[in-house]
Amino acid sequence: MDGALLLLSLWALTGAVSPQVSGSCPERLLGEERRRTCPRPCKTDGDCGNKRQCLCDGQCGLSCVAPGRSCPWPLPPNENSVARLLSPTHSFSALLEVRCKPGFTLPNGLDATIRRCQGDRQWSGDEPICTESQSPEPAAAQTCPLSEEVTSTFSIQGDATVGTSISYSCLSGADIVGSSENFCQDNRTWQYPHPICKNVYCQPPPEVKEGYVVAVQKTEYEVGFDIHFLCKKNFLLDGPMKITCQSNGSWSASPPHCRARCLIPAERSRVVIGGVKRWPFDVTDAMVPHGENVTFYCKHPRKQCSFIETQTCFDGKLQPPNCYLEPTWLQYKLFPHRLVSEIEACDPGDVE
Repeated sequence: MDGALLLLSLWALTGAVSPQVSGSCPERLLGEERRRTCPRPCKTDGDCGNKRQCLCDGQCGLSCVAPGRSCPWPLPPNENSVARLLSPTHSFSALLEVRCKPGFTLPNGLDATIRRCQGDRQWSGDEPICTESQSPEPAAAQTCPLSEEVTSTFSIQGDATVGTSISYSCLSGADIVGSSENFCQDNRTWQYPHPICKNVYCQPPPEVKEGYVVAVQKTEYEVGFDIHFLCKKNFLLDGPMKITCQSNGSWSASPPHCRARCLIPAERSRVVIGGVKRWPFDVTDAMVPHGENVTFYCKHPRKQCSFIETQTCFDGKLQPPNCYLEPTWLQYKLFPHRLVSEIEACDPGDVE
């Protein structure tokens, strides 16, 4: 209870001073008095007997009171309130504050009250009862509507509460047509119409040399449209077989390449292809596909033994290793067992 309320309570409980000084003692209001008894009424001390004075006794008005009388103190403890004396003693006219504990209030909604020690040795007023206060239900926030069409089209950043703003971004990644921000007004309407997302298309992909595009030819393709690729005979697809138009207007990957086969650069020496030692003329067209490894046999420069070097076919190009020497026609015909691909392999320590 703040200072103003305390002073008001003190004023309302007039009777702590002599009526001859204050002149403010109320009339005797027994009709509203809830006390069992009031002391004998008086106008001056002469109307009272020995040891009594004509004092203001609250709603009992001017009464013959023994000033030394006191009220019960300390009061029995209460789990919902705390009582404390505001006067030096608990005798007649002493003031007592009863304050509710946090979370509790009196029936009148206040959290404290003042009681006065009366002439009948009782504290004024009814026994204060503090009850648990009820927290008011928070008012529901006022918001502007967002339809399912809007929430399924945009990613919304911010709050749709009255007095706040939101920003939009297209879930598809497309550009926004209209205002990208909006404000929720006091009447629960949006300041601007909701924007729209610009339609997104992908441009036709570049042509693939020696390949085909398996799709309907269009000037632009919708998001989600798939294009498949195939290569001509004897060419190998290097890259994705399918690309998809994405929501940002680009394809999911670059178009593939159709890679050419490689002619095996050896005629009179065996080579290793796919782990098998073969004569080139036994291979179809004497060619290998793009990406295939071909292992060649090379002769040791000082010893009668062979070692191997591997080269990879890349888009029609396959160069023999520098150490490889193609046997002559006479070597191939007259001394086939001396061909470098047929002689004993060098020890690992002999290979430089």
